[in-house]
Amino acid sequence: MPVLVNNLQEEVTVDDELTEFLSGVASKALAAAGYREDAEISLVFVDDEYIHELNLQYRGVDSPTDVLSFAMLEGEPVAGDEEEVILGDVVISMQAAQRQAAGYGHSFRREIAYLTVHGVLHLLGFDHGQEDEQKIMRAKEEEVLACFDLT
Repeated sequence: MPVLVNNLQEEVTVDDELTEFLSGVASKALAAAGYREDAEISLVFVDDEYIHELNLQYRGVDSPTDVLSFAMLEGEPVAGDEEEVILGDVVISMQAAQRQAAGYGHSFRREIAYLTVHGVLHLLGFDHGQEDEQKIMRAKEEEVLACFDLT
């Protein structure tokens, strides 16, 4: 499964080890949800200002957030190669990940892995708006994080 990584921020160091780790996390999230392995996902690392603008533009929420998912499988099909499945983009605020890791008392690695899994599951249609949906999504998140000893 191709995981494309684009780092658009400079506040938090993103090295090859982190990129490879998060690619593995995204792949495991797809597998846990029973999704095909050849799907493409894009991870985009941004700062609070950038994600704030996206949140305002696409959700009408005038504040930064930690993660946004932009699914490509929603709406009308796009003409092209039927074999290629592009799931979409997971946009993560690296500043929010750092703050939340400190606030929750766990590692940055655990927090960024959680946000990656959370975003990928949203691309696959998981949601947490209803209590029953939230339980299913949280169980999948914990299942994936356990594979990396990050529960």
